[in-house]
Amino acid sequence: MSDLRQILSQGRKRIGLLVGAGAPLAIKVNALNRISDTGNSLIPGVEELTREALSGLTELQTTAVNALKLDLGAHANIETLLSRIRLLEQALGNTALNGLNGLGYAELGKAICREIGKVVGARLPDGPCSYTELVAWINGTLRSNPVEIFTTNYDLLFEESFERARAPYFDGFSGGSAPFFDPVTVAGDDLPPRWSRLWKLHGSIGWALESGAVVRGRGREATQLVYPDHLKYDLTQKQPYSALFERLKTFLLTPDTLLLATGFSFRDAHICAVLDEALAMNSNSAVFAFQYQSMEQETAACRLAYDRPNLTVYAADGAVVNGIPGMWRLGDSSKSWEDVRASFWGSKGAGHADGFLLGDFAHFARFCALAQATSLTRSPETFEEPLEATVPPVVP
Repeated sequence: MSDLRQILSQGRKRIGLLVGAGAPLAIKVNALNRISDTGNSLIPGVEELTREALSGLTELQTTAVNALKLDLGAHANIETLLSRIRLLEQALGNTALNGLNGLGYAELGKAICREIGKVVGARLPDGPCSYTELVAWINGTLRSNPVEIFTTNYDLLFEESFERARAPYFDGFSGGSAPFFDPVTVAGDDLPPRWSRLWKLHGSIGWALESGAVVRGRGREATQLVYPDHLKYDLTQKQPYSALFERLKTFLLTPDTLLLATGFSFRDAHICAVLDEALAMNSNSAVFAFQYQSMEQETAACRLAYDRPNLTVYAADGAVVNGIPGMWRLGDSSKSWEDVRASFWGSKGAGHADGFLLGDFAHFARFCALAQATSLTRSPETFEEPLEATVPPVVP
């Protein structure tokens, strides 16, 4: 962790972030949208999102969805359901299945996406939060290369965080009235390093199809390109999704790169295929996967790490390093290092044993934000703010 802190505190290494649904799940807010340890997740996980997205359907649509859930079994969630619905939309035509024909399944897909938009359209909490801390770390160092964020989430939390900090970023779109996707700039590195890159691998709310092109800025109600699945290979003629996946591959094939995964389950077959191929081709790149659960529960990430020694998995109770699994064992340390260790090791809360904390996005973001601190001390006054940092002065 000492080496990682040093890498994070400097701006020389090419660093990327792979951010999954666990990120907003880790942020707890109250009814006033303010950070609260006793609040609810800013955006729920896949299971709760599935339940909420299906709650507003008509009786006929609910009957069709229940039949699909029975067919999908344990794999039934919002993404697998949308995939199946869109396949039926294309395949059925006028033939009815579970009470709906092709047009009926098209309307069902749109209805589900509208409900998803209501949930993932949550706004950034008032005041500092994990997203703003992460952006502060990104924006707080003079960098040789831009930080690239690859995310499967369709919310606008990163966009709001960058804009709140007045930090420039590029998300693949250009223009003012109807920003259009620009694959040429995505593929290149023409923009200055202070411009962070934000790549929405699964699409986003606010994206829309207009005149055969993908445009941005259509508001939180624009949900037709949320988890596009077959659309990313058909209607949009492989844009922008092929360009974004190619960008991920290009990033990993660049010498001396580090990709930090947080809140990502490694159950996305498309992304894992890119990671597997790129890591096999480039032994000089590395992926650090910070996983929330135990190694026994993080089987997808560990399975890939066994095959690719340049993928290191850090789970709550152990790690896979160079393809070899092992459990955490604390060694002796100095008093100063104990204060640093408290930023990545401890209890997740009452009833939890001590373990590795950086699988929690909130702890990961705080760890990054404190990377430049010259000393860390535990505050005796409050448990809510466990660490105080001393940072070096900014030299013009």
